Parts: sequence; C-alpha cells; structure tokens
Amino acid sequence: MKSGKIPEKLVYRLEEISRIAQLNPEVIEAWERELYFLHAGKTGSGDKIFRKKDLAIILRLKELLEKKRLTLAGAKRKIEEEFGIITPAPVHPDRLKKVLYQVREQLHEIAISLGNDSKKT
Repeated sequence: MKSGKIPEKLVYRLEEISRIAQLNPEVIEAWERELYFLHAGKTGSGDKIFRKKDLAIILRLKELLEKKRLTLAGAKRKIEEEFGIITPAPVHPDRLKKVLYQVREQLHEIAISLGNDSKKT
C-alpha cells in the first residue's frame, strides 16, 4: 500500500493480504500450509479470509525472510517467540489412539443416554 497504513478490519481477504504485504497469494497459501499458526478461514462463497493477527504474522514473516535473511524454520521460531505461540508437543500415535478411543466411547455413551440411535443418522 502506498500510504503504508493498513485498514483496520477484523478479517482480510487473501487478495487484501496479498496487496498489503506485496506478496503473491500463492506465497501466502504456501506459508499457511507450512506454518500451523496461520489460520485462514473461508467465507460462504469460498474466499479465504485471515484474522488481523495473521496479517501481522505474515508481515513479520516477510520482514524476517527478506530483511533479516532468516530461513523459514528460523523465522517460524522467531515468530513463535515474538507472538507467544506455543509449539504443540508431539503426541505419540499410541497415546493419540487411546485418547480417541476413549472419546469415541464417551460419545457413544452420551448418545445412548440421550436415546439417540446412531444407526438412524
């Protein structure tokens, strides 16, 4: 943007983010796939939208990659630190299976207690 002023909004369409950050939409979408903390939503018409925080992260990521010459992994760590993003601890697959099984059993018990026959749906 020429004035350098970012419009104050709750959400921004991908095209707006692209224009503000002066990045191709494909680059932003690639970052979204690589970085778990970028969260694009979708409108009813299927357009991608980003939160204000995502815009701030994208602008900072661009700066770290272009001006500070960090790698994507280095920029990711820096953003996690600066934005207070906690990296999720890896979960062992066996532990995850056990938890999912317990959740399934609890949901089944809830459905039975509500008199909901899951075969009807």
